[in-house]
Amino acid sequence: MSTLFTPIKLAGIPLKNRIVMPPMTRSRATQPGDEANSLMAEYYTQRASAGLIISEGMQVSALAKGYAWTPGIYTAGQIEGWRIVTAAVHKAGGTMFAQLWHVGRVSHPANTDGQQPVAPSAIQAEGVKVFVDSQGEPGFVQAALPRQMNQQDIDEAIDSFRQAALNAREAGFDGIQLHAANGYLINQFMDSQSNQRTDHYGHSVENRLRFLRQIVEAVAQAIGAERIGVRLAPLTTLNGTVDDNPEDTYVKAAAMLNQLHVGYLHIAEADWDDAPQMPVTFKQAIREVFDGVLIYAGKYNKARAQQAIDEGWADMIGFGRPFVANPDLPARLKADIPLAQHQPDTLFGGGAAGYTDYPGAV
Repeated sequence: MSTLFTPIKLAGIPLKNRIVMPPMTRSRATQPGDEANSLMAEYYTQRASAGLIISEGMQVSALAKGYAWTPGIYTAGQIEGWRIVTAAVHKAGGTMFAQLWHVGRVSHPANTDGQQPVAPSAIQAEGVKVFVDSQGEPGFVQAALPRQMNQQDIDEAIDSFRQAALNAREAGFDGIQLHAANGYLINQFMDSQSNQRTDHYGHSVENRLRFLRQIVEAVAQAIGAERIGVRLAPLTTLNGTVDDNPEDTYVKAAAMLNQLHVGYLHIAEADWDDAPQMPVTFKQAIREVFDGVLIYAGKYNKARAQQAIDEGWADMIGFGRPFVANPDLPARLKADIPLAQHQPDTLFGGGAAGYTDYPGAV
């Protein structure tokens, strides 16, 4: 019987366990330039005992950026910075995928070199604030009103994902994950309430999934479908995106991605207090239409993770916040060692404090 600690293969790569370090924004890229650096290399290398590391989101273009001090993957300097990270992780025996990110409307001109953010529809994410650099200090501002993307905008966004995937492979990543969750651009196209288009990118489920399909097809031609993962969040409603019939939309999305032969789906479950629960029947419906590796994340502990694997609707489990404060998380889980708690005030921005100085770092 498979356990959390048994090996699994992903894209032909043998992974030593089924524990995933999921993507977590930490806002420590070198400025100016939004470049990965040696401190980030140390952080990820400390956590290389995970079966799979998925990097924090990295913007695929200047217009794709939503938050201050996050890394990119569209310049030569950014590629070189990430090469330092992946080389260190590989030397430590780890496997690492790059999460490719376009935030769409969840941004502000302060983060996009003065450009107005874009979205499938010109609908502002009301009440959503984004992290900006206010003369070297962190600040939060209301996300700006976006302009609706035209076909040229859509084509450019698709190509930016394709090129970013090539850049990620050049930087040494083992594969990429498309961020199609948490209210960012791909998710904005998918969910009915954030997509009010009347053309072939809107209204029906098939049309709302067209943008994701075209990105996957473009990236697959560039690096191979098996090296692609897709992150979905059916019930999170983060950043103002809501779908009127999420089970229908996301089971169809999973079936489409299965037809495109992507390597894995990463399902992010809502994890805040009083969050909607994703029914097991929903998870089983996804399992029935998707043949690849299924990763789930969202307040899992060791017992819940093992149950998910035992029941067959999950193959791997992501542990987010626990990985922040427990660099040696797989060893702690296996030996039932109590977990350290993270420091919330050091999550975004800063230096080594609350980043690379937790107990168990090697």
